[in-house]
Amino acid sequence: MTLSRYGNHAIEHVIVFDLDDTLYLERDYVESGLSAVGRWAAARLGLEDLGAVMLDRFRRGARTRIFDDSLAQLGGDASPPMIARMLAVYRQHAPSITLADDVTRYLRDPPPKTAFSIITDGFLDAQRRKLRALDVYRYGIRFGICTDRWGRPYWKPNPHAFVQTQQAFGLPAKQFSYIADNPHKDFVAPTTLGWRTIRIDRPGRIHQQSQGHVVDASRVIATLQEI
Repeated sequence: MTLSRYGNHAIEHVIVFDLDDTLYLERDYVESGLSAVGRWAAARLGLEDLGAVMLDRFRRGARTRIFDDSLAQLGGDASPPMIARMLAVYRQHAPSITLADDVTRYLRDPPPKTAFSIITDGFLDAQRRKLRALDVYRYGIRFGICTDRWGRPYWKPNPHAFVQTQQAFGLPAKQFSYIADNPHKDFVAPTTLGWRTIRIDRPGRIHQQSQGHVVDASRVIATLQEI
């Protein structure tokens, strides 16, 4: 097995995590964002009930047009400029989210000679705010790559972020593992590169099923304690 040095640490295995619904529950971020938009709407638009209406719509299963339909329900302005402003508030809010309990336990007692990293899709500002809110770097995660730093074409399944991560650590593909939740896009690139792949089927995740062509992981777990 190849041994690498990253900083002052001897590394022989790198575990790379997805972010949303892998290290925390994405629904917590959505509810945090909808609550932030609700507070903004109450202060700026006088729509005191919009936050509660949006949260109720999301909790009953709505995944699209939450802003539009909630505004329409309350007789508000659902014009494209208004929706764009609400979306900006949503993406730029300071998220109220925490790492899943099993993640915290795992990172506090990591296996020896193992390094951690993150590769995540999503709009750059929003993903960076999530990383700061979760304070992931305090747990020894070396660095995180938000694929949107290069633009939407570099989101998964594009392999660019995976290649960059492998080059940063200087280890062969067989010494990398990618842990993520969505077989519709997450495992295409690491599988092609020869990484190990693990899908975490976390209870309460937003995307319970993926439609269309999938490339699933070689192993499925419910918590990180199963690694």
